[in-house]
Amino acid sequence: MNRTNDDESAVNTATLTISNPTPAPAPETVAEPPNEIVNPAQLDKPAFLMNVPFSYATDVPNNPWMLDLSEEERKPQFNKALRQFLQVYHFLSAESIVYLLPAPGTCHLQDLVFTANLGIVLSHLPKRGAAIVSNFTSEPRVGEACVGVPFFESLGFCTTTSPYKFEGEAELKHLYGNVYVGGYGIRSDIRAYEWMQDSLDMKVIPLRETEPYLYHLDCTVFPVTRETTLVGTKFYTSQEIQELEKYTNIIDVSEDDCFFGICNSVRLSNMILNSSHIHELRAGTEDYIAERNKNRRLEDIAADLGFQPVFFNLSEYHKAGALLSCMVMHLNRYSYEFVLL
Repeated sequence: MNRTNDDESAVNTATLTISNPTPAPAPETVAEPPNEIVNPAQLDKPAFLMNVPFSYATDVPNNPWMLDLSEEERKPQFNKALRQFLQVYHFLSAESIVYLLPAPGTCHLQDLVFTANLGIVLSHLPKRGAAIVSNFTSEPRVGEACVGVPFFESLGFCTTTSPYKFEGEAELKHLYGNVYVGGYGIRSDIRAYEWMQDSLDMKVIPLRETEPYLYHLDCTVFPVTRETTLVGTKFYTSQEIQELEKYTNIIDVSEDDCFFGICNSVRLSNMILNSSHIHELRAGTEDYIAERNKNRRLEDIAADLGFQPVFFNLSEYHKAGALLSCMVMHLNRYSYEFVLL
């Protein structure tokens, strides 16, 4: 059907009318409510930091455990180390948020996988999100701070670096409120804790470390709840233990259990995670018996306090003198909000 001129005129008129509408009032701008959660320290879920072991190596022996092994004995098997890492990662990530610290395998930071030494996220400040980055004593680890600072800042943390030697949450354990316990004497300087007390409204109970094989505090101290702490009391003076007892209930653990890693644990809600390679040890040997005794002691403690122990084989990381707590850094302490009745 052919359109007439009148029809075309009507269409054109309509088109002109639509293309020049009467201006409508501009809508009011409605601001989105600010997101109060700006970093992992503020989450109501446990949050941790790990690092895939791309750069993990044992080229430079920097602790007595490594010096006891030949270069060949301590050389890690990457595929096995990765499988062991993933077992911990998958377990943690099923119950919490786990961030991965990015770093290429070419960064030549052999110990970066041990993120507990990278720094500490403070739990007591009113505005959560302060991170102290480590000032490493161990020479192969000095470069890690350059990786840590931009990473923490990218997550919304305010960072500062300790002006004195300090090796992270492996050396500084949170008890409750603004009360911490800090190890010094081998890798960390007591002046770091004096600086923290003066600058950051903290109370730090210092414990002097003297055993070369137990060179970080997480080898001898593990806060399992806000009221109770596992402590290898034999490694500290009676005065130090008396001062610590003012702030926490102490469960004494033996020297052997400390050497086999009972305090190198991580709490996840109602579970205590620990490293054990007992299935790689020959039954009846001295190491097997000591490892079995440590596991049984931890199982007994866990049962008494209402926890479930969970063990992971991390034998490839033992070659670097490390256990489970070394591989996990807390980005918050939400697990300690979980109260067992």
